[in-house]
Amino acid sequence: MDVETEAGGSPGHSRTVDLDGPVHHVDFGGRADGPIVVLVHGLGGSHLNWDLFAPLLTPHARVHALDLPGFGRSEPGHRTANVRDNVGVLDRFVREVTGGPVVLVGNSMGGMVSVLEAQHSPAKVSGLVLVDPALPGPRGRPDPRVAAAFALYALPVAGERYLADRRRKLGAQARVREMLELCGVDPDAVPPRLIDRSVALLDERQDVAGMDRAFLAAARSLLLLLTDPRLLRRAMAGVRVPVLLVHGDRDRLVPVSVARDVARRHPDWRYVELPGVGHVPQLQCPELLAEHMLAWLPTVAPAP
Repeated sequence: MDVETEAGGSPGHSRTVDLDGPVHHVDFGGRADGPIVVLVHGLGGSHLNWDLFAPLLTPHARVHALDLPGFGRSEPGHRTANVRDNVGVLDRFVREVTGGPVVLVGNSMGGMVSVLEAQHSPAKVSGLVLVDPALPGPRGRPDPRVAAAFALYALPVAGERYLADRRRKLGAQARVREMLELCGVDPDAVPPRLIDRSVALLDERQDVAGMDRAFLAAARSLLLLLTDPRLLRRAMAGVRVPVLLVHGDRDRLVPVSVARDVARRHPDWRYVELPGVGHVPQLQCPELLAEHMLAWLPTVAPAP
């Protein structure tokens, strides 16, 4: 296996490629003759979301995690960061960096992006693992804190002001801990090195205003796609590869009712519900998530 620790503690090689702008990714190495796995983070996430999970896959697969433009170390520059544009970046990453076909593992917004990529380039996607994906479905009564935040994100000017105010009032460490708690993760249960690296990642951002704009563009486009679900429903109906859908039943951001509805509409997909787990199982219970994924992986056709 070709896995080393980069400066800062990530169990992989940190690299940046030019895909009409910088796209940072971590190559975790792994089994050369295994399937290629690409890990796609959610809204506000980064490659760090996969640090506890990716090494569990490398004995069986070759693993990459990318930062979509506007997140992690992929500074947005002139690029927009709405969901459709992120699908285009993921498509180029699969074609130009990994070569494909790949198994896409998408969490939250990354799940939405992965479904749309499977529809856009079916020959380049051999399987989908959707981890608490942002998909349309019955939502019931939303979590008040989540609903209030996304209502502000949706408003021009107010969204920008809200992010700037949070940054001014809270230090990077407080914001990292707050985000983990919102996702259902106890910050004290996360390895301290991962907290430290998440704080450093926020502190090292150069184009802070651009990153805020990218976050809001992604959030607003995500909300629009969920408000009118026809595009996503067509994309899901068009998926012709094995799908593993995993969802925590304590998810505050995407209620488990959404996953249950998606599983009912797609009985050929394998559905796993994780009791007592929130929005990011790859951080809260990485071993359990890896166990389910590795049990499902043999259903994916090997790459030619």
